[in-house]
Amino acid sequence: MSPLARIRQVAACTALVCFSGPGLADPPPVQATPPAAQSSAPGAAGQSAQAAAAAHAPQPAPPAQPVRLTPDATLQIAHSALLSVDGTATGDTLRLTVRRVGDKGPVSSDDVTVTVDGRNEFVTRGAAGVYEVPVNDLRGGEPARDIEMIVAHDGIREILSGKAILEENRSAGSLLSDHKQVAWWLLNIAIVLVAAIALSRRKG
Repeated sequence: MSPLARIRQVAACTALVCFSGPGLADPPPVQATPPAAQSSAPGAAGQSAQAAAAAHAPQPAPPAQPVRLTPDATLQIAHSALLSVDGTATGDTLRLTVRRVGDKGPVSSDDVTVTVDGRNEFVTRGAAGVYEVPVNDLRGGEPARDIEMIVAHDGIREILSGKAILEENRSAGSLLSDHKQVAWWLLNIAIVLVAAIALSRRKG
């Protein structure tokens, strides 16, 4: 073989070795995902699912507003799935009428307990489904009083609770206010007259 052919053969082998090095022959290594990133992805998905569930979850019902009882007016104070309780303020008593929700029939029971702000009230049983308690603990207006009624019926005992405010008769209150105002003016006039009589006697 001639020297020129040998030089060409050596050059070809050198070029083949250079271009077939590890950088081109082997594929680039795949970078593994860090464990922290792998563990954080399921957690983020779980938090998103919890947030979506909380957004669509039913919200609790707002607390019932206090019932404002006016004299001789009947309003519902409390109710359950089986019973309803209506209240009527008459004179010195609060009349509580208990009825079934289904057929609106009265509930007559010898085992009925009523508390106002945690104090036991004396219960008088009236006609069918009617119970009366003294109204004294409900007087005073604001704040609302907590009324709880325990009724035994049909082999079970139910607790019915509500809030009520007893509104006094406005005409009677205004009349009492007018009487106080008149008495105040009469007292002032009497004081002025007594002072005038005393001064006139001293001068005389």
